[in-house]
Parts: sequence; structure tokens; C-alpha cells
Amino acid sequence: MLEELRIRDLGVITDATLPLGPGLSVVTGETGAGKTMVVTAVGLLLGNRSDAGAVRTGAKSASAEALLKLDPGHYAVNRAREAGGEAEEFDGVAELLLARRLGSDGRSRAYVGGRSAPVGVLSDLGGSLVVVHGQSDQIRLKGAAAQRQALDRFGGPGLATALADYEKLYGNWKSAQSELSTLTSESRERLREAESLEAALKEIDDIDPQPGEDEALKAEATKLANVEELRVAAAAAHEALIAEEFGESGDATTLVDSAKRTLEHVAEHDEALRAAAERLAEVGFVLNDIAAELSSYQASLDSEGPERLAEVEERRASLAKLIRKFAPSIDEVLQWAEISRARLDELQDDSSRIEALEAEVAEAESRLRGMAGAINEARTKAAAELSARVSTELSALAMADANLVITVDSSEELGPHGCDEIAFLLQPHAGAPARPLGKGASGGELSRVMLAIEVVLAAVDPVPTFVFDEVDAGVGGRAAVEIGRRLAMLARHVQVLVVTHLPQVAAFADQHIRVIKTSVRGAKGDTASGFTSSDVQLLDAEERVKELARMLAGQEDSESARAHAQELLDDARLPQA
Repeated sequence: MLEELRIRDLGVITDATLPLGPGLSVVTGETGAGKTMVVTAVGLLLGNRSDAGAVRTGAKSASAEALLKLDPGHYAVNRAREAGGEAEEFDGVAELLLARRLGSDGRSRAYVGGRSAPVGVLSDLGGSLVVVHGQSDQIRLKGAAAQRQALDRFGGPGLATALADYEKLYGNWKSAQSELSTLTSESRERLREAESLEAALKEIDDIDPQPGEDEALKAEATKLANVEELRVAAAAAHEALIAEEFGESGDATTLVDSAKRTLEHVAEHDEALRAAAERLAEVGFVLNDIAAELSSYQASLDSEGPERLAEVEERRASLAKLIRKFAPSIDEVLQWAEISRARLDELQDDSSRIEALEAEVAEAESRLRGMAGAINEARTKAAAELSARVSTELSALAMADANLVITVDSSEELGPHGCDEIAFLLQPHAGAPARPLGKGASGGELSRVMLAIEVVLAAVDPVPTFVFDEVDAGVGGRAAVEIGRRLAMLARHVQVLVVTHLPQVAAFADQHIRVIKTSVRGAKGDTASGFTSSDVQLLDAEERVKELARMLAGQEDSESARAHAQELLDDARLPQA
């Protein structure tokens, strides 16, 4: 539950701390005092969209912080730790801190367990922590989606599991349908693409390029274009190493051999000369190897004439044609060909793929219809029970003759949540036709219907904290008393926070918090240069009487108003069945 809520520079609230606790807490105050900012702060902590206009005038930023006490195994505790936050445990209770900071420039930051986190994490946590109801929620209650969600929540884990299985299969079914539609509608384009790929691959296969062949042929062409110069250089180098006819100085091999023999004659007298002779012997071997290689190189040049150069240039021209058409190099041409073969296999397999998809779609649709039928049965059963329970609650909320009628009509069209069309109808009294909530219910009636639904749902799908923002608008008299009584009954099971303007509701509170507005005029008494701020105060017994008197008559010092306020408090304390 929410242990404490702190608000700073949000709306007219400068710095306020709301000490909350179990049971029913009410927030009251004059119009414009900033009561709704309490709900706005909770919404920010639940990941709602931020509005820079909510930052207090003159402030750089606004913030909201909440301290929650939860069971250590609660989903929110585990999710917060996954996000890198900390949740400290004391005496078997986990304490989790949530915070949201909103800048005047519109930027906002979220904090979970003392660590910065994406706002989406707050949204994820919020669904398991707090349910917020306000006037906008009454509008949503008129919508088919919200009504379906309420009924499905009441249906329990069995219906939830069936819906999850259905929705997963529905997604696969729609995906298969989409692929089938694409294959069918684009068959001509895919056929043309297959023919184009087939022709391109045939051209590549006919030439049969090899990896790195373009670079290898480029090097060979350069060599063949300079073959005569290469032959002369190789012959001259060979002659210098091993001359067929001795010149005055001899060739390199002869000179090295002569130097080696000269040193060998005296090598036994000096180790250094012996080592030099051995190295000269090694040089002689190397020179002979090089000479042999040059001889072979010359022989190879003799076999590579103009005919080979013509062959190379012709091959290079063929490869260049592929490079111009398909990729910057032969290796990339080969990669393109490999990818294109896979694509061609896919395109050529269209007919068999279409047959497989048609069978898959038909089989999935058959299964979906069977699952949708089971979901319809579960919803119909849940609708009858929810309708009966809510109608009982409406009777206790001064709508004794009213009934909530929930219709579950099955259609032939498969939807993402089944085949059902669900409608919540209100029958105001016996004999009257049941009409949709959006057409046949006033604001006060919608408030009571929503409260009745929430009271019933809390028994089967509890959330630790409920926040109600003036859901009693448009209600008065005995109906207001019964709303307060029902909120108190709900607060026996969960924590309830209510922003209200009705003293009949506030009288049932376990904690009564008042928002106090202070206006300060400017130096010359004008309001333009002044400011307005609000603070909160936890009321004691005497202060509660005074606040209820203000809410009743606008005269907190009136003895009759105080007497009436005390009477409301006394009546609220009477034991209820």
C-alpha cells in the first residue's frame, strides 16, 4: 500500500507530504486548493504522460515521490529489482520508493527503488499497485473495450488463460493470413522476379567465376604485357649469378666460392674466419637456388606468348561484365549469386508455400472458433454472476430498483479478443428498458455503477490501492452516504484514497487530509504580482468536525453545522452488517 506521498511544486502545491495508511483516506479542501494534484501526482508515479503546464509557476521542476510497503514476493518488488532498483525489507515487509521529476521544459525522469529507470517501468509497475478512477474513467466505462476488460477481469484466471491462448493463436493466424495474401496478390511480380534471377544466375554460371579470379588475372595481364622486359632482367640476373663464359671478374657464384675456399685454408687458426667460411657456404647455396629459379622463370616466360595475353584479356572482359551488372568485385558477385539462389528457391516454392499456408489458416481458424466458443461460455457465465453482484451493490448505493444487465452476443467475425460483443446496460427500475450506460445513466449513476463494479472486482482481483477522484460528483443526499459506506467497506480489503467534496463521504474516513490554499497579494495589494500555494494537513478529531462543517454549510464556526458534522461522524461509526 501507499505509506506516504510527497508532492513538490506541482500545480499550486509547493511542498506537501501526505501521510497515508490502511483503510479509507479522504482528501478535501476548497475548490482550486489543489486536491486534484494529489491524483495527478499518483498518475505521474504510474507512468502517465507528463504535462509541463503542471509545474508550479516560477519553479524549474515538479516532483512526486511515493513510499510503498509491499509483500516481498509482490510483482512490483521483483520488477523493480530487475530494473536495477532496491527494495529494502524490514520485518517481512518490502519498502519500495517510486519517484518522478517533471521539468518546466517538459522533460521528465523516473526513479524506481532509488535508481533512474524508463518511464515505461513505472507504467508496468502501476497496473499491479494502484487503480485510479476519476471522471474520465466514467467516460471509459461507457466504451466497449473497458466493459470487456471489466468482465474479463471478473472471469478469473481460467478465462484469462483461455484468452491468452486465443490471442497467441489469433496473432499467428493473422500473420499467416497476411503472408498468404502477399503471396497471392504479388504472384505476378514474384514470377517476374524469379525469371530475372534465373537469367542472371545462368549468366554467372556460364562464365563460372572463381574467388579472387579478377585480381589474379589482373596481375597476370600486367606480367604478360611486360614479358620481354622481364625476360631480359631475369637473364641478366642469371648471368650475374652463374655466367656461361667467365669474364675478368667472374660471376657471383664463382666469387663467393673462391672466397669460401680461401677462408677454409686458414679457418683452423681462427674461429671467426671458420664461421665466416660457413656463412659463405650458405650464401653459395642460396645463390644457386636463386639461379635455378631464374632459369625456370625464363623457361616459363618462353611459353607465355601473345596468345596467352589475349586469353587473359578476353577472360577479364567477361568478368568485368559481371562486375558491372552485379557487384564491385568477383567475390561480391559470388556472394550475390549465393543470396539470389536462396531467394530463387523461395520464389519457386510459392505454390507449395501457398498450399501450406492455406491449410495452416484453415486449421487455425477452426481452432480459434472452438476457443472463441469456450470463451463465450465463460463470459456468459461470468456476466450473469457479475450482473447479479453489481445489482446487489447498486441496491445498497440507493439504487434499489436498478439492475446492471450485461449482454454477451457472439458474432461470426473473429476478433483479437474472441467473437463476443459485450455491452453493459443499466435498467433504472423494473419494467424500464435497459439502456447503454453512455445513454441511459447520469453522472451520479455512472459513479455508483463504477464503484459497485470496483467493489465486486476487488474481491476477485485485488489491487493494493484504489484512488477515486470525485467519483461522487453529481451525487447527494442518501446516495452520497451509501457511497461513503461502500468505500469504507472496500477499504476493509484494500487501501482507498478518495478526493471528495461530499461531507457524507468524508465522514467515513479513517484518515482525513485537508488541502489548504494560501493566497498572498503583491506589494501594492494586487493579485498579479502575488502567488498562491497549498499545503496539506492531517486532521484530528476536532479539526475533522470543523472541516465537515465547512463542507456542509461553508461555516466551520457554526454550531448547527458542527452539530450536523458530528452527527455524520457518529452515524459513520455505527457498525454495519
